[in-house]
Amino acid sequence: MGRTVAIIVAAGTGSRMGGSPKQYRLLAGRPVVAHSHAALAAHPAVDSILLVIGAGQESALQAALGDIAFVIGGANRRESVRNGLEYIAAQGGADRVLIHDAARPIIPAQVIDGLLAALESAPGAIPTLPVADTLAGYAGTGTLGDIVDRTALVRVQTPQAFRFDAILAAHRGWPEDREATDDAQMLRLGGGEVALIPGDTLLEKITHPDDLALAQARLGSAMISRSATGFDVHRYAKGKPLWLGGVEIPSPLGLSGHSDADVLLHAITDALLGTIGEGDIGLHFPPGDPQWAGAASSRFLEHAAALIRERGGIIDFVDATIICETPKIGPHRQAIRESVAALLRLPPEQISIKATTTERLGFTGRGEGMAAQAIATVRLTGSGA
Repeated sequence: MGRTVAIIVAAGTGSRMGGSPKQYRLLAGRPVVAHSHAALAAHPAVDSILLVIGAGQESALQAALGDIAFVIGGANRRESVRNGLEYIAAQGGADRVLIHDAARPIIPAQVIDGLLAALESAPGAIPTLPVADTLAGYAGTGTLGDIVDRTALVRVQTPQAFRFDAILAAHRGWPEDREATDDAQMLRLGGGEVALIPGDTLLEKITHPDDLALAQARLGSAMISRSATGFDVHRYAKGKPLWLGGVEIPSPLGLSGHSDADVLLHAITDALLGTIGEGDIGLHFPPGDPQWAGAASSRFLEHAAALIRERGGIIDFVDATIICETPKIGPHRQAIRESVAALLRLPPEQISIKATTTERLGFTGRGEGMAAQAIATVRLTGSGA
């Protein structure tokens, strides 16, 4: 079938959304562009992906997707796609190319299947939807114009698929003083046939703030909920600081451990790792490794949260209980709650911190150490699960 490369056009500035470019806004726990990238990367027929981004968006892309191939786009969409095609050509070319707008985060696999199958008999293929609403002209005075026959119209979506040499030739031959809103019309006006396949309402484009909310709802309905627990114990030690939830608590006794021995953050970290089946804290940060000696446990918690976000997950709630006879946790509860919330990038309302004793029973009752237990609830997409 040959080599297939996908181009994601992500060079927009987000002028109609207001604020930061929409392709880097969070949707179901990760940037919008990360969703379409994940869908294309997961398809077995897609060999590589190229991002086309706007000048100055390099750091935003790095934060969203890490180190991946990209080129800088042009002054408009047509120039941006051309830059991507020329880059692919310079790298040895391809047999087929999928050109997709980053603002369409959800790509059903069957759409990609249909597009690539259509290229067997045509140089181009696009997904389309029928027009359901009545269409009418605008008289220019706030009144209704003539009704437009919708039976001969379709709504065009992306990704659009092309034989690489055909779409590259169409771009190279296009007049520089003429603009094009999509690549299919460029191929068609150059004499190439464009096949139509059924599109999908999930491919709707994010243009306005309400569109982002709708995409969130669509993705949210496809997410599953997971909960996992964590538990940790540390013995008391003189001359050590006492860290709980990233807050240093005044106390004559601290906790002994290889890191800063923050028993609460260790329990929460294990709970978060458990929701994605990633083992425990010792697997990621071995206690015998000298680089973690005295390390701030906030690093462990942020690592676990980052793993969840990379899988498209959303942390819904964390509930934790500190078990000790001393010190009294009540005066520090809110500070601990706010600290944990900040580390997880959540509002404090999604964090619950409690404390209890064991009525002088067991090692905590005898004042030998402190324990903490936690439960975390997250949502994951089907691919993240």
